[in-house]
Order: sequence, then C-alpha cells, then structure tokens
Amino acid sequence: MTHSLLRSPVSAKGQAVGAAATALLLVWSSIALADPFTTPGGYEGRISAQGANRSPIFAGSKAEIEAQGLAPNQPVSLRQAGEVLGNGASFAADDKGNLKAELEIPATAKAGLYPVVAELGGDTPSATVFDLKVSKQLPFSGSENYALKSVEIVRNPYQIAVGKDAIYVTGAVGRPPVKESELAKIDPQSMEITARVTPQAAPSKGDREGGVFAVYGIGLDEQDHQVWVTNSRQNTVAVYDSKDLSLIKQFPEDSVDHPRDVLLANGKAYVSATFTPEIYVFDAKHLDAEPAVIEIPSSQRGQRFAAASLSLAPEANELFVSSLGSNEVAVIDLKDDSVKATWKVPHSVSTIGVAASADGSRVYTVAQGNDAVSILDGKTGALIKQVNIGANPLNTVVEPKSGNIFVALRGAHAVAVISPEGELLANLDVGSTPNHLTQDGAGNVYVVNKSGGEDDPTANRLTRISAK
Repeated sequence: MTHSLLRSPVSAKGQAVGAAATALLLVWSSIALADPFTTPGGYEGRISAQGANRSPIFAGSKAEIEAQGLAPNQPVSLRQAGEVLGNGASFAADDKGNLKAELEIPATAKAGLYPVVAELGGDTPSATVFDLKVSKQLPFSGSENYALKSVEIVRNPYQIAVGKDAIYVTGAVGRPPVKESELAKIDPQSMEITARVTPQAAPSKGDREGGVFAVYGIGLDEQDHQVWVTNSRQNTVAVYDSKDLSLIKQFPEDSVDHPRDVLLANGKAYVSATFTPEIYVFDAKHLDAEPAVIEIPSSQRGQRFAAASLSLAPEANELFVSSLGSNEVAVIDLKDDSVKATWKVPHSVSTIGVAASADGSRVYTVAQGNDAVSILDGKTGALIKQVNIGANPLNTVVEPKSGNIFVALRGAHAVAVISPEGELLANLDVGSTPNHLTQDGAGNVYVVNKSGGEDDPTANRLTRISAK
C-alpha cells in the first residue's frame, strides 16, 4: 500500500530548511512532552536517501534510507508533511547503530526536493532533517536530429579538451593511491587514440605508496602546444606537450588545494581550487613563476564562495566560476583578473556546472542538489528561467553555432539539449554516467562517460554529437 509521501516539494535549500525547521520543532516537542528537559538530544550521524544501487529516486520507485551514528537498536520514525511514512511504521537501527529502510514513492510525486524529519527514539531521543530528492524521469528523445559516434577510450575518463587537430582526454581509476591513470590524444576524424601516457610516480606519504600523479581536469593552449591537467589527489597541476604528450613540468604537491578545472586564456592557466574561494593563475609562458591567487568574495552574508567549474566567454574576455557551497556565480575580468561581480543563483542547490555564451550575455548553471538548470543574464546575474531536465546534472557547455546548451546528466545516463530559452530539444542516450563535455566550434559536442559497473558495455567512451 502506498502512503501519502512528498506533498510539498521545495526547490531551494533555504525553503527546505525553513519547512524542515518548523517540522523539527513540532517533532521535538512531541518527543519531549513525555518528560521535558530531562534528556538532552543531539544526533551527530548521517542520514541520506537514494534509489536502488545509489541511483536517482523517481516517482513510483523506492527510496533507500541509510543512516549511521544512531544508538544501537534505536527506533526511528520518518515524517514528511507531518505524516509518518511507511504506513506508520517505526524502523530500528541494528546493533552497530546503522539503519537501512525502504520507502515507496508515490507515482504522483512531483520532481523536487523534500525535507524529511527523522524522529530518533529510545533512551536518547532526538530528531534531525534530511533532504529526499525526487528526480524527473524523461524518455530518450531527439535522436533523429543528431548523429552520434561513440568509441571506447581510456578507463574512467574525467574531462575532455578539443583543439583544431586533436582531442585530449584524462582518465583515472580508483581512490588513492591511484595507480592507473592516462592522458590520451585522439584523432578527431577517426576518433582513434594516437598517443597516450601514464603520469609519473608520485611521492609516497609515510607508509602509503604514492601511486601516480593521476590526471583529472584538463585545459588546452594550442598556440604554445601545452596541455594542462589537474592532479587533484596531490593538490597540484602538470603541463604536457600537446604534440607528443611528453611531460613539460610537474608542479610540486600542494601547489593548489584540490584543483578541479583548468582553462587557458591570454597566456595564463586558471585553476579552480575546489571548495575554496580561490582561483590560481599560472603564467603559461614562465612556468617557474609563482602563481597569483584570485580571492572571490561571497555575495551572501555568512557564506563562503566554494569554487568548482570554470567557463570562458572569450568575446567578453571574462571567466565565470560556479560556487558549489554558496550556490553563486562569479565573473572575473581577464584584463586585470579582478572579480567584477558575484551573483546568487536563486533556487539552486549544490550548483556545480557552469557554461557561458561566447559573448558572456548568457550564463547557464546546473545544480545536482535539485536538478535545476538556471539561465542567467550574463551582465546582471538576473535569473531568466529555471528548468528541470533530469537526474543529477553535472557539467554543461554552450554549442556556439546553434546557441543550444548541452548538459551531462549523470543520473539519467543522458545528454540533454536545451534551447537558449530553456526548451528541451533532445534527451540523448550516450551510455552510463556522462561526466564532462565540450565543443569544437564547428557544431560538434564531445562527451566522455565513465562506467556503470564491470559489465557495462557503454563504459569508458567518447561520443561525438553532431546536428544532422
């Protein structure tokens, strides 16, 4: 029997917290009425919701609730919109304080972010709130308008950069110490690998082997024949020769705090230091020079800008930066590397991907927390439109010939195509977990996807998407 779950979705974190706080007060009062002010509460564990095998949650599916840090065998009730979920059932932690529960999501549930209150009973009563996200499930569409060519490349590809004569891809497998990683060069016509290199060994850390300087983010400077990569595990970057992939310079460990993206412009390499308000600026012509650091202030009181993705608007000579923590976008003037503006992205949760039009007039962000794709005015930061096009959007790019926006949907295993006004034009099947995409200026978009498991026939692929 399906219970009445998920009555009032919210699309912004602030709204979720507000609704959840009210519910939390009601729940705490109901717990405490039996014996008020005698047993202080306080849950410091973690509780989350996801679909089967950590997939997205869709209407009509089941949500898996997981919690750690509970008291052994502690009873747990879940409420949403004031109603106890699971047909009034009370769940219980195991003898190690872990909980696994399953909830049915009504077929009528709308896509959105829902605050759920967990009442923790027993000898240490408490309550906490977590978000349950229901994603929109869309069928594949629009394939008649696009030609797709797909080939297998390196294992676990992360990012891609495209030049006039070659495509460059990074790949890295596993967690530290990462021992398998490659930088590959690919012919754009045949899409065959023409060169590949494994990064050099990284120093050991104490008793732990260092693995290699695994490569993740990637940027290309065709004029100076440089391929820049981020070594996120060692907090640094490296430079390779674009002609033969020989190593030009490996910067020392801890040069940049958890670098994610790197882009080249005006003889400089701009690197985002993830979760910090900093962009590191390297002189691409003088590699021994100390990098400059751009500090990005948050426009929100009490918030800290947390850099993630980068996007160039070459005609405007501007760099756009997304903030994963504070859900903002910053604009950097590349004439003097000054911060021109920082804008809040309304109703966006865990804003990660960003793409700007070439002239900087439009900026597009994607948010994994609530599946929101936001269209912003690139001059004022005003929100023009917000759309939901599927589960877990991660990265995005503007294809300049059509002006259309391509979005990698990791949870939906698709690339969505939307118009500059936000109309869904296509939802293309590109295989499991698309991770990163870019465009070549000639009407083609390239996307790399990772893997859905050992037996995934679509794993580790590069796909070229071309309008027919």
